[in-house]
Amino acid sequence: MRLIRLGAPGVEKPAALLDDDNYIDLSDVVDDFNEAFFAAGRMDEIANVVAERWDTAKPIGSTRIGSPIARPHQILCIGLNYSDHAAETGQAVPSEPILFTKSPNTMQGPNDDLQIPRGSVKTDWEVELGIVIGRRCSYLADEAEASAAIAGYTIVNDVSEREWQIERGGQWSKGKSAPTFNPTGPWLVTPDEVGDVLALDMFLDVDSTRKQDGSTSTMIFSPAFIVHYLSQFLTLEPGDLINTGTPPGVGMGAKPPTYLTGGETLTLGITGLGVQRQRVLA
Repeated sequence: MRLIRLGAPGVEKPAALLDDDNYIDLSDVVDDFNEAFFAAGRMDEIANVVAERWDTAKPIGSTRIGSPIARPHQILCIGLNYSDHAAETGQAVPSEPILFTKSPNTMQGPNDDLQIPRGSVKTDWEVELGIVIGRRCSYLADEAEASAAIAGYTIVNDVSEREWQIERGGQWSKGKSAPTFNPTGPWLVTPDEVGDVLALDMFLDVDSTRKQDGSTSTMIFSPAFIVHYLSQFLTLEPGDLINTGTPPGVGMGAKPPTYLTGGETLTLGITGLGVQRQRVLA
């Protein structure tokens, strides 16, 4: 099942995707795909409603696509989770997941404009697999239990300001939390439809130039490992989002480094999870 939210910012309505161009309205069944929805365990109920409403699909047309989940309790991020990305940045492969956070108000729709923040000279791109948590988790016993706690997967552009991340005291969250820095979606795809989450191709283009061309197969720490690991240190809430790291090809890793200046268009996607497209504003 693929869940989607449609409409203007702040008033998106929940829906399910029939195919890439048509949706089934679910706004009379559920208020939103938010913490309360996931905590109530309503995914099976929604799947049954979708099956009953197959003939009520409507075209998406020009309707805005929002993030597939409402603003989460927290956005947790894993750094340097691809061995080839660690190599391009000149850093060692971590022995344990590197954890940082992004402000939840960085989340926006997958095709909304990306705003370079005031004073930035090193705004960078990062296509990533996002995990959405399906229930409250603390001290999960093993990776099997962690897998069962995953509601689904989505695409994230973990936009980063590298000067603020690296050169301003080494506190990563400062370079990660500017407005518009976490485009999310277009869909939340349930694990049964994703298939092998460690065999998904990923790409990101800046204008017509392919910058990132990778695969989740080169992840150091798998989604199940990450969810289990994080649950040992903090409580994961229903609807929380975890950004799981990026493959090589970021601007910081280019020779010489290349960053966004405004006027570019970013196009990024992951197998089975759709495509994002953002216009970059100076």
